[in-house]
Amino acid sequence: MPIPGKRRSRSKKRRGWAHRALVKMTLTACPSCSKLTFQHQACAFCGVYRGRKYGKAKIALRGKKGTAKSSEKKAPETEHASAHHHS
Repeated sequence: MPIPGKRRSRSKKRRGWAHRALVKMTLTACPSCSKLTFQHQACAFCGVYRGRKYGKAKIALRGKKGTAKSSEKKAPETEHASAHHHS
């Protein structure tokens, strides 16, 4: 690996890093579903961009917590785990 010829001064080092600052992302409301999305990109929830639908949505909508299905799945696991501790 090459070795730098001369020491970089503090000002030159900082000027080199000046263009790497973080940029605040701007969000806009999707015209079809009204969710916040990034500008110039298809909506992550409905997949619409400029009035056209592009493929499937990237974000899968999750069900509500505490539904009957999620409690049914947890019940056998707790019974199974308690059965092993008693024997």
